[in-house]
Amino acid sequence: MEGKRGILYVVATPIGNLGDLTERARKVLTDVDLIAAEDTRETRHLLAHCGINTRLIAYHDHNESKAAARLIESLESGLNLALVSDAGTPLISDPGYELVATARARGLAVVPIPGANAAICALCAAGLPSDRFLFLGFPPRTSAQRRAWFAPLAREQATLILYESGRRAIETLTDLAAILGQDRRVVVARELTKRFETFLSGSADALAQRMATDAEQQLGELVILVEGNRSPQTADEAEQGRVLRVLAAELPLRQAAGLAAQLTGARKNDLYRLGLELGLGAKRSGLL
Repeated sequence: MEGKRGILYVVATPIGNLGDLTERARKVLTDVDLIAAEDTRETRHLLAHCGINTRLIAYHDHNESKAAARLIESLESGLNLALVSDAGTPLISDPGYELVATARARGLAVVPIPGANAAICALCAAGLPSDRFLFLGFPPRTSAQRRAWFAPLAREQATLILYESGRRAIETLTDLAAILGQDRRVVVARELTKRFETFLSGSADALAQRMATDAEQQLGELVILVEGNRSPQTADEAEQGRVLRVLAAELPLRQAAGLAAQLTGARKNDLYRLGLELGLGAKRSGLL
């Protein structure tokens, strides 16, 4: 008879305030045989605060494949494991996908233990529409890559949520303004659940200027939320996009925009910008 196999618990931990650890999470972290942690130093601090002595093992981006294989073996041998990240919910811009996907593929039980998440925490207090949102994770690190990354999102109507390092926030907000314009409401959330929690609201350019004058707002990691596009696409714009897609499949974007302008009567520069928003230029240049 096959032996009993272990359970993998995906455990959300506090994003700042240690009092946000749920009673269920505390019990799971106490009872499991092993905790796989993104940063064992951070997790050890949390465990010490809670009086938990469960053994830790490192599980992060640099050892994910090798560690996942070992952890799957442990689960199949009957050990119960908890997966945690530095803060918040694992897998949300944090390691863990390979482990969870492999466990599911092997028929192992994977149990979520819900709790704090920075994106949702920021969204519920930002004052932006929350009925539909798109989580983007961290943007690319260079301005050119960020602008290409933002361009296909220009017509997205959902609230956009991204994470960013405080030291790159000003540049990212500047790129947001350049691609998405000045009409969008933007919220920057910092130090969530901590003593100096702040929410800054305004246009992307205004927030970039505000943060440039306050070095404290550039510390740590931030959640940036951007209002979705509230301008519905007209029939003419839909037709322009259709024509541009056909032409851009065979031609460089600038040439396609010129021909599309002749066919639709729209301005070439507007069509070129539309092509960037649709990701047509990025595809031909190998960025996507």
